[in-house]
Amino acid sequence: MLDAAPVHQGTDAHAYCSFQQRVRSRYHAFWYHLGERLAWSRGIYREQPAQDLHDLNGVQYERIASLQRRFRVRFEQRATQGTALRQYDYLDLLNQGWSALRLLHSTGGTVQDIGSSNFWYAPVLHTFFRPSKLIGVEVEGHRMYINGYSRHDYAQGYIQDLPNTEFHIQDYRGYRSPADIITAWYPFVTPAPVLAWRLPLSLFAPHVLFSQVAHNLQPHGVFLMVNQGKDEAAIAAACCRKTGLTEYGTCELRSRVRPRLPPPILSCWMRQPA
Repeated sequence: MLDAAPVHQGTDAHAYCSFQQRVRSRYHAFWYHLGERLAWSRGIYREQPAQDLHDLNGVQYERIASLQRRFRVRFEQRATQGTALRQYDYLDLLNQGWSALRLLHSTGGTVQDIGSSNFWYAPVLHTFFRPSKLIGVEVEGHRMYINGYSRHDYAQGYIQDLPNTEFHIQDYRGYRSPADIITAWYPFVTPAPVLAWRLPLSLFAPHVLFSQVAHNLQPHGVFLMVNQGKDEAAIAAACCRKTGLTEYGTCELRSRVRPRLPPPILSCWMRQPA
């Protein structure tokens, strides 16, 4: 059952941000709240499928072929090449992390994703977890792109063919609903990335965010987090521990489909027993 909860403002931000960052934050806040009020939509946006992938190097070709065989998926039949490559990349990272941490690969249950952007990777989560319900939660779902479509419009296109999949425009800090698996890809744990993504610092409160994760996570559930490198992962881990989450394991991932530096760090967390 979903309950509305009061959202704590970004109390974590003021301890870290400079005067210049606060000025930028106010500028971003104006546009953020304007977008919320307008809630513009042009309707569902569907990408033109690539059908086939082109110009792959040897490593990319071999890894993608392996993922296609194992998961029986062809993302390029429903997405552009650029989106499909990102989807194979996320699927590869999930597969690596699950294997490295020796997690049981059960299917079903409710999967929630935090900070889903336009939820372009919803097909990845659906392919990997096979959930009975998949929910993407994004605080800035009304952001508009240059073509006049919003993140919400894009999200509806990405999830249209996925059963039992939803996209919620909401601050996860106030989102109360039980989940068996919660995922967070590169959550904000320092102020700089918040501003880089043109968001106000009022949305920055990692302790409150991870507290909500701990509240929503079912007993024996799993919180799966991916961070940008070891330094960011260490900050995120400290936040998780303060909220009562217990670390099951962590590993460094090798991006073979879309290489990046620093290497992503995947960590797995569970609720401490009452």
